[in-house]
Amino acid sequence: MDNKTVYLNGQYLPLNEAKISVMDRGFLFGDGIYEVIPSYSGNLFHFQEHMERLENSLSSIRIPNPHDRAQWLEILTPLLDKNLDQYIYLQITRGVSDKRDHAFPENVTPTVFAMCSNIVPLENLESGVKAISVDDSRWELCNVKATTLLANILLRQQAVEKGCAEAILVKDGYVTEGAASNIFAVIDGVLITPPQGCEILPGITRNVILELAEKNNIPHSEDIISLDALQTASEIWLTSSTREIVPVVQLDNETIANGKPGPIWQNMHQLFQAYKQSCHE
Repeated sequence: MDNKTVYLNGQYLPLNEAKISVMDRGFLFGDGIYEVIPSYSGNLFHFQEHMERLENSLSSIRIPNPHDRAQWLEILTPLLDKNLDQYIYLQITRGVSDKRDHAFPENVTPTVFAMCSNIVPLENLESGVKAISVDDSRWELCNVKATTLLANILLRQQAVEKGCAEAILVKDGYVTEGAASNIFAVIDGVLITPPQGCEILPGITRNVILELAEKNNIPHSEDIISLDALQTASEIWLTSSTREIVPVVQLDNETIANGKPGPIWQNMHQLFQAYKQSCHE
């Protein structure tokens, strides 16, 4: 990684000069949250919605928000390149304490780190990707965008080692989301995604897709999806801020429909690209 400029606790500095204390609770406990915000041609995509999710995550683990939305925008904007499609990674931990103790320390200042990276388009998007289904072994606050991602990492690694792009997580026979994505399925002509709750991250891209489906008269629903139903779906998609909408053409070594991205994905992919363009014209 080149020595780009990052933001750390009020300073813009080269990446190799950005240092935190080993006593930072983010390092010792994973005691923090993060947010990922895409930027197209220097414009942060759905900034207000990302800030709302950031605020909800901070509130859920009782870290005071160090800045208001206008201040966050002022902090993040200098990291962006108007000529590139990028994403901001923003991380906030509870801060540095003088001792390692599980209990919250008093009078501690949150650690704030932000950097910007280029969005790398997924290769062979038009061909789709493979996925596996695995038991969802994570904690019960998956709606919090916490830095404690060990379970997600281990689940995603299972997929990688089987030549797949993602692990689709299943709890009690029902699909929740991907290890690093939300999930949609087309079942009997209806676009379905699991409802929001503590078992899934409230994805910004997920919400945009539901809005586009509503505006374009695409039958859609927020409803539970059993693994059995997913395995017979005509289309499966994975969605995230940096990969947008990725079609799954194989699940657990079984081909989905004809093994090619489906017509509803083709339509939604075009609608999403047009929507992105309209947001920064």
